[in-house]
Amino acid sequence: MPKNKKIAILGAGESGTGATILATKMGFEVFVSDFGEIKENYKQEITQCGASWEEAKHSETKILSANEIIKSPGIPQTAPIIKKAIAKGIPIISEIEFAGRYAKGKKICITGSNGKTTTAEMLYHIFSKAGKNVALAGNIGKSFARQVAEKQAEYYILELSSFQLDNMYNFKADTAILLNITPDHLDRYGGKFENYAQSKLRIIQNQTEKEHFIYCSDDPETMKIIRKKNITAKEYPYSVKEKKNNTAYLENNTMVIDTKNHIFTQEVQTLALQGEHNIGNSMAAGVAANLAELRSEILRESFASFKGVPHRQEVVATVWGVKYINDSKATNVNAVWYALQNTDKGTVLLLGGEDKGNDYNEIKDLVRRKVKAIICIGEDNSPIHAAFADIIVLYETDTIQTAVKLAYEITEKGDTVSVG
Repeated sequence: MPKNKKIAILGAGESGTGATILATKMGFEVFVSDFGEIKENYKQEITQCGASWEEAKHSETKILSANEIIKSPGIPQTAPIIKKAIAKGIPIISEIEFAGRYAKGKKICITGSNGKTTTAEMLYHIFSKAGKNVALAGNIGKSFARQVAEKQAEYYILELSSFQLDNMYNFKADTAILLNITPDHLDRYGGKFENYAQSKLRIIQNQTEKEHFIYCSDDPETMKIIRKKNITAKEYPYSVKEKKNNTAYLENNTMVIDTKNHIFTQEVQTLALQGEHNIGNSMAAGVAANLAELRSEILRESFASFKGVPHRQEVVATVWGVKYINDSKATNVNAVWYALQNTDKGTVLLLGGEDKGNDYNEIKDLVRRKVKAIICIGEDNSPIHAAFADIIVLYETDTIQTAVKLAYEITEKGDTVSVG
């Protein structure tokens, strides 16, 4: 019988439903509550599990009578029901923390402001090619809890957002990968970059000298914060800029991964994903694969065949000599910076959406050198105007369809349209 018998699950999306499936399987009494509407397929699954549920409200009496609460990563700590649960002393955890209690396989965890989806997908591709029993979960695909409940894996590749890391306490990664830390989601962290950075660093919590920590030594914010931290795990830094003191590095146009017990090399030109940031992602994935003692032949074949993530620097069409790139997964300024690194002068940039405290100064120089116009999408684009009105032509549109049509009208042969 579980120690804490009653569990309340807040949020009934993929994460909450997966947690419900696992919790009921483990013998918990489960109540699921979603402040919005629950999708029909999730309602059916929750009902089939024998859990009770509600939608479009939070019944405080039922929720606050639980011994533990599993919270969807989309619900902020400032939500009224969360504040009341905290005041009452009810433990609040993430679905990842809960599933980690029952997962028997090795956990390779990836976080970072940018590149984590690509790196997670790449690792899943490598381990699958190697014939391993591997699952891809976290902030991608089917939930971690669902997969633990349905079938145990030998390896779990987990993409973890800062929101998921915030409510993880006893969870421990066997291999932790920190790709970079740049300002993102500052609205959830009191507008303070330090709070967000500390959240990312939770990926190495509870690690001992038996576990691995892979990080990018080229990233200044990563280096700044880890210098303040007493790190117990074995460290494996990687760099696309220098060889000294790095586990993975570039030498004579060759990617070298040296984990002491095994050296792997591959010519950069044979990598399916090109660009400095993608080489860095390949290094991070390669170090993790090397530590798992996968064969070099598998790594070479995997790096050469990996196609990347849909909507991340995806060339969708070339019309009258104008290249259209779908980079709609670029959700912050640093992701746009990466996108502009791979474009030429004469780029029309489509930007917009909810502002998350982005500092557009990071890309001002690139915009000045490479962008001929910015087309804003949505209602409030005042931060974009404040940053770029003095250096570039700006247009306002309501929808992505209108923006693409406008881009077609103002471009000429040789230009690039980047949808971010």
